[in-house]
Amino acid sequence: MLQTSFHSFTEDLSKRLQKPLPGEAAHQKMASAARYRLSTKPNERTRRSAVLICFYPYQDSIYLPLILRPQYDGVHAGQMAFPGGRMERIDENLTRTALREAQEEVGIRVSDVKVLGLLTELFIPPSNFYVQPVVGVLPYRPDFYPDPREVEAIVEVKLDTLLDETIVGNSQIDVRGMMIEAPYYQIQSYRVWGATAMMISELLMVLD
Repeated sequence: MLQTSFHSFTEDLSKRLQKPLPGEAAHQKMASAARYRLSTKPNERTRRSAVLICFYPYQDSIYLPLILRPQYDGVHAGQMAFPGGRMERIDENLTRTALREAQEEVGIRVSDVKVLGLLTELFIPPSNFYVQPVVGVLPYRPDFYPDPREVEAIVEVKLDTLLDETIVGNSQIDVRGMMIEAPYYQIQSYRVWGATAMMISELLMVLD
């Protein structure tokens, strides 16, 4: 039964991703106040990157994985994210970047991933990256093999959890000693905010 409903979900999502995307309207819903105070714009030093939003069936639900970044000396330390990273010369496009990084970071077998489409590319001022979210599906729950240098924890999230409007909150968040006002999704014991929350916001508008 789940496989049938998962197939229907996959077909429907694929069609929705081919339609015009909500883009900035969705991003603004989960953008921090600090984002619009920063004057940083894309420039010649802006780098390209991509993340993979990967759905899969498990038990009686549809899931996707998020990762917790380790604590390190960087702007995204300790944050929740989708698997992904910067584009390398070996990548023929950003879809390949997302798949390669997901394989390296969490062990997803990318040859089994069916790519459904893309969400809107998003500029991240603190790290000066343009990030391309790539949406795909796996027909099974993967065995995860997190790279400890890149991933502190893998958090499997039910789609039903993301669809629950009560997980949305707003608070002061400590970012490297600076407090900023930001909306977030409360997912299990984690607050998902920033670019990842903005991507989730667009994903949910596409699914709605």
